[in-house]
Amino acid sequence: MHARVRAGDPDAFRELFTSYAQLVYGYAARATGDPGLAEDVVSLTFLEAWRLRARLRDEGESPRPWLMGIAVNVLRNTARAKRRHERAMARLPAREPLPDFADELVGRLADAEQLAAVKTALGRLRDGEREVFMLCVWSGFGYEEAAAALGVRVGTVRSRLFRARARLRRLTDEELRREPPLPRGQVRDDCRMPAVRSHVERHP
Repeated sequence: MHARVRAGDPDAFRELFTSYAQLVYGYAARATGDPGLAEDVVSLTFLEAWRLRARLRDEGESPRPWLMGIAVNVLRNTARAKRRHERAMARLPAREPLPDFADELVGRLADAEQLAAVKTALGRLRDGEREVFMLCVWSGFGYEEAAAALGVRVGTVRSRLFRARARLRRLTDEELRREPPLPRGQVRDDCRMPAVRSHVERHP
């Protein structure tokens, strides 16, 4: 199939799309939390794959690393464009899309508050750590596949994944400890103080 793709065989490229479009979509959807944007990433990834089809090598049994390397670059560019758009629209009310399959993003986390904390924490990871985490944990890539997709060494993948897991746990805990901001004009009514005082009074 690799040779047929390189030769521009439409049927071979259709087979490539059918086999791996869902993989690219899942990666992009988890990264962005936006199903519509994930569909755009899929389209751009395969358009770029068609343009770069001559670079598809025969090494290995799967074109996944080559294809996901393209997807990672597309997502980087898409994320930059999205950030520019968000900065331009910063004065408008923020919209946080939450996909129906959000529970899959963080394994068995079912609590929406925890999900939001993890999503925010992921955004605070370094790009390289986040990409390795997404490939290895969410997309099921091995170290060698992830290294090929990202153009780095296997040892780099291992170290980034280790750091990503550790930082993700710490950053998620930090997010969960933060109190959500109140709507403008409202003042927080801390109802915890009477309970604390009564507890102290009962236990001098």
